[in-house]
Amino acid sequence: MKLALVGATGLVGREMLEVLTERQIKVDEFIPVASARSIGKKINYMGKAYTVVSMDEAINAKPDYALFSAGGSTSTEYAPRFAAVGTCVIDNSSAWRMDPDKKLVVPEVNGHILNGQEDIIANPNCSTIQLVVALKPLHEAYGIKRLVISTYQSFTGTGAKAVEQYEGERDGKATHSYESAYDHPIFENCLPHCDVFLDNDYTKEEMKLVHETRKIMNAPDIAITATAVRVPVHGGHSESVNIEFEKSFDIDTLKAILHNAPGIIVQDNVKDSIYPMPKFARKKDEVFVGRIRRDESIENGLNLWIVADNLRKGAATNAVQILEHLIH
Repeated sequence: MKLALVGATGLVGREMLEVLTERQIKVDEFIPVASARSIGKKINYMGKAYTVVSMDEAINAKPDYALFSAGGSTSTEYAPRFAAVGTCVIDNSSAWRMDPDKKLVVPEVNGHILNGQEDIIANPNCSTIQLVVALKPLHEAYGIKRLVISTYQSFTGTGAKAVEQYEGERDGKATHSYESAYDHPIFENCLPHCDVFLDNDYTKEEMKLVHETRKIMNAPDIAITATAVRVPVHGGHSESVNIEFEKSFDIDTLKAILHNAPGIIVQDNVKDSIYPMPKFARKKDEVFVGRIRRDESIENGLNLWIVADNLRKGAATNAVQILEHLIH
């Protein structure tokens, strides 16, 4: 098997390399790809050193699979070129997610739709991935009517520039010594502004939660509204989710459903202050669910707190799980 990793030196690319290594994905040929300034650098994978190559060189090698984590414009330009030589692309950008001809996949939720004939498969947005892992088994049991989502998203989701800004502010460096990713400080601050604002005054991130959730769960009629907030947290994304179901539920049965669902770890013992926290989700591949309680203000209402490492399950791990689904 020939595997290309596009964006190999970036934040998510490095995480993908780590996940591939942990999961012992064996390849006959590994092809790391990065921008012009990184070409020629060495990257270690499974005990061997590989040289970073250009896009054209990688395309000419005709890899079987290519993991993409290099931004939307790069994916739009190069993913079809890889696909044209027979490569199956698993793309982490937003470029293909809402394309009606491309599958948007979270293996625990809709991995069954993959048939091995795909040219480009879209990896969903980080905040959507952890959300749908928790929602899918509940939707199957009770039917979700409406969702109200508030996210608390790590600055690492914005990329290396945001990490540089956070560390610069934390260390008290002069603002001219680092490049800022945000319009305002992120250290000791919360920004109700993830991605760009759209004409409806929601951000792109908020609308991704709406559209991607419906597509992945094949549930176009769920009413969804979201507020996405960037927080000074290193470990992962957290979500407060209010659900209105079509059917009534027994809370103990509902908790058991979550306990038994793939990819979920339930942490829900408030007497002992046990609940999910991003600090402890870091470097983990599971989705953590807690604060499971009935919404007493509405019939068939539920509140959940959902946490996951946005660079792992929210990006790298999910992409590698799609790859595993295809090769096994």
